[in-house]
Amino acid sequence: MDSAFKTHMAPPLGLLVLGALTPREHRVTVEDENIERLRIDDRPDLVGITVKVDTAARAWGIARSYRERGVPVVLGGIHATVCPEANLPHGDAVVIGEAEDLWGGVLADAAAGTLKRTYRSALPPDLARSPIPRWELAAGKNYFFSNTMTVSRGCPWQCDFCYSSSPNIPRGYRMKPIANILAEIASLKTRHVMFIDDNFMGDPGRTRKLLSAMAPLGLTWHCAVSADIGQYEDILDQMAETGCKSLFIGFETINEENLSECHKRQNRVAEYERTIERIHRRGMMVNASLAFGFDGDRADVFERTFAWLVAQRIETMTAHILTPYPGTRLYQRLLEEGRIIDSEAPNYNTSQVVFRPRGMTARELRQGYLWLYDQFYSWPAILARLPADPRRRTGYLLFNLFYRKYGAAVSLVGRLGLMGVIGRVGKRLAYPEERILPEQVMEPAMARGVYYGLLG
Repeated sequence: MDSAFKTHMAPPLGLLVLGALTPREHRVTVEDENIERLRIDDRPDLVGITVKVDTAARAWGIARSYRERGVPVVLGGIHATVCPEANLPHGDAVVIGEAEDLWGGVLADAAAGTLKRTYRSALPPDLARSPIPRWELAAGKNYFFSNTMTVSRGCPWQCDFCYSSSPNIPRGYRMKPIANILAEIASLKTRHVMFIDDNFMGDPGRTRKLLSAMAPLGLTWHCAVSADIGQYEDILDQMAETGCKSLFIGFETINEENLSECHKRQNRVAEYERTIERIHRRGMMVNASLAFGFDGDRADVFERTFAWLVAQRIETMTAHILTPYPGTRLYQRLLEEGRIIDSEAPNYNTSQVVFRPRGMTARELRQGYLWLYDQFYSWPAILARLPADPRRRTGYLLFNLFYRKYGAAVSLVGRLGLMGVIGRVGKRLAYPEERILPEQVMEPAMARGVYYGLLG
């Protein structure tokens, strides 16, 4: 249900971080098939490919093309981490986990012709050693945003359907040093920042300190948080005061039974409405993330959820068909129950049904998912959900109309190389008060010695 905006949204930060981890004597090229035609007839010294489950078949095909011509290939990313055995036949080496403590060794071994089959750290890396992404590697490419960043890794929760439930994913939540975060914000050279962490407030105490440090910057920003954010009104105050405009929240379901089933203990359906009211009262929008197909769902779940979304005036909604990603606890349970009905990797994209639901047919699940999108972004629903607070209306209309309702048409224009232009125009319309980050704010952060990371 996403237009080309999704694939053109932003550069792959992981590859830009790898570029920053690579010593400057090496020439690095980043290619992204989401936005450009790949050149796979070249002969680099080493190819690194990020693998996700829904792109695994394509990633392995690209790897095969290079390996047949004698070019070594290293596979990494989330699928390679949680399912290394599935990736081993397709690469010369597989990186399991995060790259900061591993990439230097991979490069040295590749240069010596002694690549190991797998690379894995005993402990998760210290994020103080994670460099600022090399944004120049994405310069001139057709992206909607070039202002994304992460301040953390991991999550304090382990929901069954999430990759955090995989035994290969480090437990717990880690945040970068605040000085490094401020330097990375400064490096973006804009006051509009998209934090794409899994959970921006995984450690409330450190979040408070970060928000205090962000207060003088005058940012306009967005992030994702867990549904327990409503318990922290002081953090909501800080978010609003520092320029937060929207929160992406994984409500997942309005059925408490479903939450217990997937061990999502931080969510309480009884608290949802109070949380939404507290966010709206502070002038911030809510992007509700929802999943359908839990064992407690019946065919009427879509109508009930739609009515609830409209009643709460939820500004934006991202729906998903519950997807058992290989390597997660959910996948293992459904596999043991004999309920996996589709093993085609490209279909593991949250818009297809790959398992046998318990409370409805696979067809009812798919059709209900499509119906909810059509209804939620219909004209009557858009008007019914129009925010009462005028501070949220422009951003609300831009997202609902140009990203969702007419996103396919706008995307056609963006594909002509104008995604960045569309992004800048939309940003100015939604947040006309935004200015370039003042030099008096940028210079102190860049002078802290962490502007380009800690590479020596």
